[in-house]
Amino acid sequence: MLTSIRPDRDAVALAVSGLLGGLLLWLLGLHTQGGHPFSASWVTLVPLTAMASAELLRRNAPRTALAVGTLALVADQFTRGSLATILMFTDVMYAAVLYGTPAAARRLPVATLLVTVASTIGFLAWFRKPEALLIGLVIGLVSFIPALTGVSVRSHRTAADAARLAAAQTARLAEMDRTQAVIAERARMARELHDMVANHLSAVAIHSTAALSIDDPETSRNALKVIRENSVEGLAEMRRLIGLLREGGQDDTPAAAPTRAALDTLIEQTNANGASGGLLCTLEDTRDPGADALPTPVELAAYRIVQEALTNARKHAAPGPVVVRLGRSGELLTVEVTSVFGSRTGPTAPGSGAGLVGMRERVALLGGTFGAGADPGGDGAKIWRVRAELPVREREMRE
Repeated sequence: MLTSIRPDRDAVALAVSGLLGGLLLWLLGLHTQGGHPFSASWVTLVPLTAMASAELLRRNAPRTALAVGTLALVADQFTRGSLATILMFTDVMYAAVLYGTPAAARRLPVATLLVTVASTIGFLAWFRKPEALLIGLVIGLVSFIPALTGVSVRSHRTAADAARLAAAQTARLAEMDRTQAVIAERARMARELHDMVANHLSAVAIHSTAALSIDDPETSRNALKVIRENSVEGLAEMRRLIGLLREGGQDDTPAAAPTRAALDTLIEQTNANGASGGLLCTLEDTRDPGADALPTPVELAAYRIVQEALTNARKHAAPGPVVVRLGRSGELLTVEVTSVFGSRTGPTAPGSGAGLVGMRERVALLGGTFGAGADPGGDGAKIWRVRAELPVREREMRE
């Protein structure tokens, strides 16, 4: 409790300097007035000391300091007066507005203005001389002007505190956005890693199962060849993704996004990997060759959807044609993959369902529509259709 009312260094400095200044003026015999009831020189030191004491309380107890300072100023008018007492009162009034309660900061300027106006009118009516206006001017300079200055400084400090608070909140929000962006980016990269590697691992699983199930040297040799090709390609794609995650990597070659040529390569791989299961994959691209290039997120999503759909076809489709269709209608890119519905003969790899969930989430991220299911075919057989519509313009895609 004692620590909370201890005056700060500024208050002590002002009190000491004001008291020493008043003592110097007293020793020199410099006073502000004369002919008052208490004309003894030493009496001037009483209100001076009281005002210096009020200076010590200017920040920790501004209301008490103002009360003591006002009494000291009134008492000073009955002595020969000291300029130091008046100057210290202006600082006490300023501190009362600056460090006082918000209510005091609102009321003191109004009160001092009313006192100034009332005093001016009163002295003018009493003395009936224009010089009485100077008394009102002095009262305003001693009370109203310091209070008005305190209001101005307090307003600036409040605005500065609000600006600092807003800046701190903005910094916290920016940090939260950065954290969310990192989490979202990690989730996207996890999906990318799944899409890139799952295709090749599925082919490895299917052909390794075939090699173990069929006791034929030629079949085993072909299966091992396909397994090796998919393993090498899967490792290469995984290295490219890891290269993107590295900071300050030495490899300056950026990983290119999948293109039309990459789809041709994917179709060839599907034909090679699915030949043993009776699958024949073809690509039908009805887009205008002179159309604008697709945004990278759209092109990558289309590639991954086709890749996942072909992987599912190798796992589950019955022998027959697998058709990949690409088309563009207005601002929508259409991706469709159809295959014969049914259980594919021969060995299959365990696990299903995750691919459809991944494709649906990827389309949802771009603000498109996705559907997958069995439809009746032209010859009476059912076909399994995967269809996605992706908005072409990036401004229409979700962040």
